[in-house]
Amino acid sequence: MNCETDVALIVTVVKKGWAEVALKASVDAGAQGGTVIYGRGIGMHERKTLMGIRIEPEKEILLTAVKRSLSDQVLIAISEAAELNKPGQGIAMLVPLDKVIGRVHMIPADDTFFPLGPMEVDKAEEDRNRKESGV
Repeated sequence: MNCETDVALIVTVVKKGWAEVALKASVDAGAQGGTVIYGRGIGMHERKTLMGIRIEPEKEILLTAVKRSLSDQVLIAISEAAELNKPGQGIAMLVPLDKVIGRVHMIPADDTFFPLGPMEVDKAEEDRNRKESGV
């Protein structure tokens, strides 16, 4: 099993309908995509009522795993596109990740992964030696 170690997660929480805007901005800034999940807000800007009935605002949460070297530019692009500088628009945060497994479709075939254990190190080294020797 292989994993990446230079990855950060950008978590963006926005009003319903804004995740696509944030996703487009993140891709334009160098991200490879993202995952949108749905939730509801309970912050001070979400305590609204209609005829005495509390309205539960729907939220979209965009999860974007990016290389750490791209994280600042992607975070800034999301912030600007989703207008996060305005009250009640949402929030974005950068979370460093120790290890990420499963993004293999996003890594070029010649890139090197960091294996999880000594057995994988030995196997990767054997494979590399086999390729170099033409066996």
